[in-house]
Amino acid sequence: MPKDIEVHSSVKDETLIAMRREQIIKGAVKLFKEKGFHKATTREIAKAAGFSIGTLYEYIRTKEDVLYLVCDRIFNEVTLKLSPYQNEEGTLDTLRRAIYEYYYLIHRMHIEFTIMYQETKSLPKDTRAYILDREYEMVSMFAELLRSCVASGELALKEQYILIAANQIVVQGQAWAFRNWAYKKDYKIEQFIEAQTELFLYGLKGFS
Repeated sequence: MPKDIEVHSSVKDETLIAMRREQIIKGAVKLFKEKGFHKATTREIAKAAGFSIGTLYEYIRTKEDVLYLVCDRIFNEVTLKLSPYQNEEGTLDTLRRAIYEYYYLIHRMHIEFTIMYQETKSLPKDTRAYILDREYEMVSMFAELLRSCVASGELALKEQYILIAANQIVVQGQAWAFRNWAYKKDYKIEQFIEAQTELFLYGLKGFS
């Protein structure tokens, strides 16, 4: 796993830091959705989080720190949801359940995902590199699930196509965040997940 970017805090209590930063993230996500990252101010973020600007600066140093925390929370949630499947047998059922967990997480956090992909360019260079590493880590988790399915005989997929297929899983799920306005008119999230998963698996049959 890539080494975390350190967000400095003058508070020493780790439990309190985690609690306050969760408040900051929730307030910032709502604000970024309404105003955009660039128009939102740290004073507005503090107000949305429910405390003073002075208290805010005890837990972050810059507005970019807040955006980083939003992005990092997404990847931590993805890792939490997908990690258990890495130890399961390489079956299509395991792959389907992992895809479901990931896509449903995007549904639950579609605002956060949209903010991340729209605003990552605003982060410092080293932080952008960290975000890209976490993104690759997410793709790699699906790549390993696909390799397990190949090893068990459930899929016939050449190694040269594994990363492409893993990226397709990730991108197809993100479509729910980016085009939610279009999909939700005709599909519930469960229908979207089923359709995307079966279309993906059907497409893989062409490589068997």
